[in-house]
Amino acid sequence: MTASDRKGSPDIPEDDDAVFKALASGTRRRMLDALKAAPRTTGELCSLLPELDRTTVLQHLRVLERARLVEGRRVGRERHLTLAPLPIKRIHDRWIGEYARAAVDLLGRLEDDPGGR
Repeated sequence: MTASDRKGSPDIPEDDDAVFKALASGTRRRMLDALKAAPRTTGELCSLLPELDRTTVLQHLRVLERARLVEGRRVGRERHLTLAPLPIKRIHDRWIGEYARAAVDLLGRLEDDPGGR
């Protein structure tokens, strides 16, 4: 399997890397929070981030779209954006869920044997 064959496959680590990169920015997390609350147009999203110019918002939006965290569709002259939650669920299931289970198991063992014997 070549790198181009893997591109777009939901089980390939590069996809997870793109999601982690997208989530690493506080600005992009704010954008996702806004889209979680309701679908928005690009203009509405720009209005929610008045400290950033439109070009910067669009650059952040491109990172979110490459990670497949945001989907956009044209309606006339507007672009409507929605949150695509599956990549975040995949990260949760693969990383957070497994590590949380391991931590709970460890705490359970410590509770069962507080002296470490």
